[in-house]
Amino acid sequence: MRVTTSKSTAPEVAKDASMLKQKEMMAAHYDRLSNANENGQKVASTFVPGNLNELIMCFDLVNNLPEVNAIQSGLRRQSGAYVMEAERNGHSEDVCTYVKSDLGMMAKGNIGPNGKRLPDPDVLLLSYTGCFTFMKWFELLREQYKCETIMMQTPYMADGKITKNMIEYMVKQLKEDVIPKLEKVSGVKFDIDRLREYLRNSAKAEDDLVYVLQAAKNKPSPIDAYFGGIYYIGPIFGAFRGTKDAVDYYRFLRQEVEARVAAGLGPVTPEGEMGEEKYRLVVEGPPNYTNFRQFWKMFYDEGAVVVASSYTKVGGTYDFGFRHDPDRPLETLAEYCLGVYTNRSLPMRVDMLANYVEEYQADGLLINSIKSCNSFSAGQLLIMREVEKRTGKPAAFVETDLVDPRYFSAANVKNRLESYFQMVDQKRSSGTSGVAA
Repeated sequence: MRVTTSKSTAPEVAKDASMLKQKEMMAAHYDRLSNANENGQKVASTFVPGNLNELIMCFDLVNNLPEVNAIQSGLRRQSGAYVMEAERNGHSEDVCTYVKSDLGMMAKGNIGPNGKRLPDPDVLLLSYTGCFTFMKWFELLREQYKCETIMMQTPYMADGKITKNMIEYMVKQLKEDVIPKLEKVSGVKFDIDRLREYLRNSAKAEDDLVYVLQAAKNKPSPIDAYFGGIYYIGPIFGAFRGTKDAVDYYRFLRQEVEARVAAGLGPVTPEGEMGEEKYRLVVEGPPNYTNFRQFWKMFYDEGAVVVASSYTKVGGTYDFGFRHDPDRPLETLAEYCLGVYTNRSLPMRVDMLANYVEEYQADGLLINSIKSCNSFSAGQLLIMREVEKRTGKPAAFVETDLVDPRYFSAANVKNRLESYFQMVDQKRSSGTSGVAA
């Protein structure tokens, strides 16, 4: 089902019904968050990769996700002013712009996307999964809020395997540090059966999300797994995983995508149904949010659909078989954290992307290198060359930023994309391997 929305000063934006549903869910969450103090609820700030939402809910805590706040600010074109405010306060141009957007928003009153002030956190919970910036970010937040801080260390998957010792180490942290501190902050006694129920909900939602993402193997793909995927992953990567709302949303989304597959339809773009599918791409790296619609338009105007992306795995790699397991509640939380994309080594990332190119019959790999995101950008040239070598498909490299509009050059990005699509056409006609753009 396609729905159009409009504002008096803006052109109509076409959205799937699931996209509108997701938007309503996020709005309801921000209302709950901004009203937490009035309702006598306490707040936990945490991050998307490796977040322990099911555990957080066991203590009646409201989940606040700082990088999601930065994304929302970017989509609303507010993040540029926040980034500048953080730089005026002494933060370097090289610092992650999620961090600077968050700190700048705090400095300007900490007003959330619903126009209401976000509450101070009662606890900072970091289940560290490979992004060093998150640790420094939480140090800054700890200085600001002077609240309880909890860090759970996730061992890095340098050898590409999850070992028994890794899981035992993390379960020990959960039992001896994380859970006792959450009990202390919240005043709520931990109930493992309550956790199991949330984990059952997570597994149901994860099944349906995997169906949706793998539906992109169809030709034409019924979804865009990068730009459209941003909407699809929102509830499960954030404050809704483990809830009945998430189960309902992903069942609804799956039914919507099943209908599109049956009808042989491609994805819905902001300008309506997409035309002919000319190019199928795998994309590595986060998107640009300050110019999100303009960035997307550069793809669908050329008939390019993203059929798989690494970014939609940053909050969980469910398509590789992982599901939250209520029969092993603490162990499954550990395994979830271990498997997220930011905790995977470069060889694992290369394997993932090369397999996506093959499995989804993509024409090649596109890397969107983010200026201020070392967690993704480090090693991307190596990834690009290796995937190209393994698959024989051409690769390309564009550069933008997360939420800093100063580092989005529409002309440069468009020129690189057009050159890449020409290269794909040449590859198809000549049968020779591509050379990275």
